[in-house]
Amino acid sequence: MNVLIPDPLRPYTQRSRVEASGRHSPRCSSISIVGIRHSLRMIDEQDRVRRHVRHLRRGEQVFDLGKPLAPDDEVVIVQALSGG
Repeated sequence: MNVLIPDPLRPYTQRSRVEASGRHSPRCSSISIVGIRHSLRMIDEQDRVRRHVRHLRRGEQVFDLGKPLAPDDEVVIVQALSGG
């Protein structure tokens, strides 16, 4: 699974584009955003997706992070900026 990584999240991967298995565990047969996040270790200390992060698949935001993805899908992870 090809995954595009935004600048604020590159400390996790050291690269702007990575390949991720997208499987939550070796026994899991489906690829999902949750699996990608786990394989890239982009989760917080409580094993949850970090706040202000959005996921796009084929240009559309993914709300169900456990929904299976196709192996040829490209996922874009977007870090929303907040503050004032």
